[in-house]
Order: sequence, then C-alpha cells, then structure tokens
Amino acid sequence: MTYSNTLPNAACTPSRKPARQTGPLASLRALLTLRRSRTALARLSAEQLCDIGLNAEQARLEANRAVWDVPAHWTH
Repeated sequence: MTYSNTLPNAACTPSRKPARQTGPLASLRALLTLRRSRTALARLSAEQLCDIGLNAEQARLEANRAVWDVPAHWTH
C-alpha cells in the first residue's frame, strides 16, 4: 500500500504575501514589532552583528531611532 502526500510541497509552492492590513490597530502592531526588532538588534554581540553585515555603530544608530522613525518603504 502506498500513501501519497496530499499537501503541496512547501519548497515548490510560491509564497504569497499576506494582504497589507490597514487601520490604527495594524499601525500599532507594526510599530510594536519594529520596536521589538530594534531592541533585539541592540542586544546582539559583535560576532552576531558581523554575521548580518553590521558594525556596532550601525546597530546602535538603528536601535536608537525613534519608534515612529520608520523605514522609507513603509510610507509609500
């Protein structure tokens, strides 16, 4: 007896971007996510920063940006 997988292979299925959510709750969620990311960036070691192609100064500058100072592509 042979069983076949009925689910598509994830490696062969093109990914779809989720629809962009709008509204105040979505904006707040995005800002909180950005803040969490910047906090995590500030906690990385020099070796980890090197792995992602940043130096300590670049990481410090990004981590210290205000939460409303979002990437340029978010405002388009």
